[in-house]
Amino acid sequence: MRSTGELSHQSSCQQTKRDRVTDIFLEGGRALTGAEFVETSLLVSGTDIARVDASRGRARLAIDARDLLVLPGIVDLHGDAFERQMMPRAGVDFPIDVALADSDRQAIGNGITTVFHATTCSWEPGLRSADNARGLMEAIERQRPQFAADTRFHLRHETYNLDAEAEIAQWLAEGRVDLFAFNDHMDGTVADMAKPRKRNRMVERTGLSAEEFDRLVEHVVSRADEVPASMSRLAASARAAGVRMLSHDDATPAMRREFRELGADIAEFPINEETARAAASHGDAIVYGAPNVVRGGSHTGWTRASDMIAKGLCSVLASDYYYPAQLLAAFRLAADGVVPLAQAWDLVSAGPARATGLADRGMLAEGRRADILLVDDSVKLRPRLIAVISGGKLVHLTDATRLLTAVAAPREAVVAA
Repeated sequence: MRSTGELSHQSSCQQTKRDRVTDIFLEGGRALTGAEFVETSLLVSGTDIARVDASRGRARLAIDARDLLVLPGIVDLHGDAFERQMMPRAGVDFPIDVALADSDRQAIGNGITTVFHATTCSWEPGLRSADNARGLMEAIERQRPQFAADTRFHLRHETYNLDAEAEIAQWLAEGRVDLFAFNDHMDGTVADMAKPRKRNRMVERTGLSAEEFDRLVEHVVSRADEVPASMSRLAASARAAGVRMLSHDDATPAMRREFRELGADIAEFPINEETARAAASHGDAIVYGAPNVVRGGSHTGWTRASDMIAKGLCSVLASDYYYPAQLLAAFRLAADGVVPLAQAWDLVSAGPARATGLADRGMLAEGRRADILLVDDSVKLRPRLIAVISGGKLVHLTDATRLLTAVAAPREAVVAA
């Protein structure tokens, strides 16, 4: 039997191996440095970009980036596509750890190197319940070291979920929440109860009978007067914890002002131009969904994101419900002449990094976190991801002929996505 000291030493060695990162040299490529593309080479050392306009030096791993775009990794501050891995169809559940591992592969495979899982904490039982939110938070905390993407927890609090207030305040105080959003879908829920197809979808998601669902909604609506005070208390908790806050689907400038006064200076999906302008006039970050750009409009019939971008009324594009959308949206905006690619890329990388206070990423510069994408843009509107470096590790590679070295890199330096 091995002694405690021997076991401790073995554990320490294993941790050292996991933490070891091989230098990576990216030869050539059209790199987005600042606001322009420049033909240059990059050297990655440890978790950071060591040098721009670099030579290979002693880097053991080199990748040919010639004829490719070299871009900062995508930052996704609002993505809930992971729900499909958890419940691919109504009433069919898969384990959270399996779902999160698959979501990590999907995020990385679409160039997302920083992902905030937007987790709804609702008064509903089932997929969007407080119990499920708690389980997701705990699973993210357990699995975070295994993920290729820097994975964070975005809590979407349904404001009528009054029973969860004390627990959420505790999570905020403990530093377990990375972003905190106020959501209120109650009016929509009540309206959808008169629409059979939407009503059935809601009922299936909760696992309740139709009669039980009706009684639950009636009870929740009856407590409407308690909601404003609860929101104020939770906003105070978030401010005390230094957690950035978002409001969701702001409908009027007055609503945006009320949330700003609570400390929520990120406006998610304002539903009209007037409200977006009110947000912009106060310097608020404004988020729209990248699927809106890719599809040419909102699936709800609300604001067209590309119009808002053209008017300077959007600073962030999020994946929302579809991980491929951010990469595709940036190239769609450039191809349609809405904004140049460098400006479009800001919406999916530097913009969300600024909004979430992540000053170490979103830009290819010395000393910044090495989150880097190599993209083949030879086919219009269909960018092809060749390689992804996340936190200094090569985590995704689709074209092995781009490798320029025959020297074997340490096994732990290359993590297959």
